[in-house]
Amino acid sequence: MTTDKQTNNIVPFSSNSEANSLFLPNVVVSSTESQQRINELQQFVQDAMVKGVDYGLVQGFSKPTLLKPGAEKLCDAFGFTKTAEVVNRIEQWESGIFAYEVKTTLTRKDNGIVESEGLGSCNSKESSFQHQDPYTIVNTVLKMAKKRALIDAVLSATRSSGLFTQDIESFPRQSNTKRGDEFVVKPQLYTIFRIVNDIDMSTEVAKEIMKMTYGVERSTQLTKKQASDFIRDLLHLKEAYQEVRKPNTQDDH
Repeated sequence: MTTDKQTNNIVPFSSNSEANSLFLPNVVVSSTESQQRINELQQFVQDAMVKGVDYGLVQGFSKPTLLKPGAEKLCDAFGFTKTAEVVNRIEQWESGIFAYEVKTTLTRKDNGIVESEGLGSCNSKESSFQHQDPYTIVNTVLKMAKKRALIDAVLSATRSSGLFTQDIESFPRQSNTKRGDEFVVKPQLYTIFRIVNDIDMSTEVAKEIMKMTYGVERSTQLTKKQASDFIRDLLHLKEAYQEVRKPNTQDDH
């Protein structure tokens, strides 16, 4: 005698319902609870996080990119402790090539359970460092890798990838101006000039980076997309330099 399940080509995993619960995942959070968590996260971002400090808006991307101060705020808000471990490193002092891969682990303070792990890497051959002395940026490269691993872990642990984009460094760049592309606008130029001044980058170095990366001699020749990419790189450099200088400031007594 055939059962309804067999007739409909449905084959149960087991006749034991207890055994099924061991192998089949169940929804443990209701849609109402899930939406409430999303609303609370959105409210926290609106009330406690500062644009330009905790997250950055880059033209050409619909969602903001999460920055290190914002990631740390979310860690505190969700009650996570964080640990960082360098899992891979390349330090070629003879040739001046340095690369680091870092794993950041977020652990809940209330029960000690690991909530998420994130990976981040950085190397001295990235375009942002091309015109820097490689021996003076070793610590900066390491800190950039740590920052990227932290952001990766936080986006996963807080389920905030719906609010913030992934690290936009992973998106492909536009290397050359194409016919029909819109050129850089004044607000972008002002932002570039301000950040370059903030990090004490010489005009010559800024020009060399633009020439090497985008094939242009002046910032006014950038497209909107190229200017957004350049601003992003400058913001990451500024953040990394601030992190490098922090310990020096704290050690001065």
